[in-house]
Amino acid sequence: MGRLIRRLKSRLFLVVCLAATASGILALALLLGTVAADGIGRLNWDFFTSYPSRFADQAGAKSAIYGTIWVMAFTALFAVPVGIGAAIYLEEFAPRGWLTRIIETNINNLAGVPSIIYGLLGLTIFVRFLALDRSVLAGGLTLALLVLPIVIVAAREGLRAVPSSIREAALGLGATKWEAVWFQVLPAAMPSVITGVILALSRAIGETAPLIMIGALTFIAFTPEGPFSPFTTLAIQIFNWISRPQPGFADTAAAGIIVLLAVLLSMNAVAVALRNHFETRRRW
Repeated sequence: MGRLIRRLKSRLFLVVCLAATASGILALALLLGTVAADGIGRLNWDFFTSYPSRFADQAGAKSAIYGTIWVMAFTALFAVPVGIGAAIYLEEFAPRGWLTRIIETNINNLAGVPSIIYGLLGLTIFVRFLALDRSVLAGGLTLALLVLPIVIVAAREGLRAVPSSIREAALGLGATKWEAVWFQVLPAAMPSVITGVILALSRAIGETAPLIMIGALTFIAFTPEGPFSPFTTLAIQIFNWISRPQPGFADTAAAGIIVLLAVLLSMNAVAVALRNHFETRRRW
């Protein structure tokens, strides 16, 4: 009797999971269809080459696209080397003790902290203390802090998946610890590392709250000229458009969403392609 009840519970749980999944897919498909129907008519060359405007039919995303490129470049510049370096140290060189365990626990916890908290941190440190103002550099550093735990966790998982025999073989042939990690372990872990990096940057490109918190502009009619220039991003520009009362801006916001989704899908496609490429090289 007990076995029958457990079996019924497991089947009921499976049915509930399948129903929830189907509902989520249906809702997502409906949402994407609505966005595509509303925004596809606004996607033209003028949309990519025009600045924001008070008139919905003249509004473009040029400044937002340039600002997104600038901010993501600085985010990757700071988050990727620091994150991978921290992962290598913690996984390969750090002594196993209570301090290392505390650091690892805090890194895992930081990966789940709401993004608005990183906005407050960026506002306090980069905007006010370091006097970077509402610049591209401040935005890039804030998003770098946001995605840094994700990069570290992904890189550590990739390094941990490398068999210990590779390390032992390199050391047995006379390589130093650093040479074994740099020339053998890290290349073998590169598929997971690159996938984690691109997924982390994919999260950063869609963030709005931390950038608004540090004072990023929501309406600018120029492109950034350097790391200390004011900026906006696609996510912030979409937020600005969808907040306007004029009906035409809803279609413009939908066009911006399509562009942002295309960028995110492209980044994920690059992650998959790079992962397959490095896995193929590793097999050979």
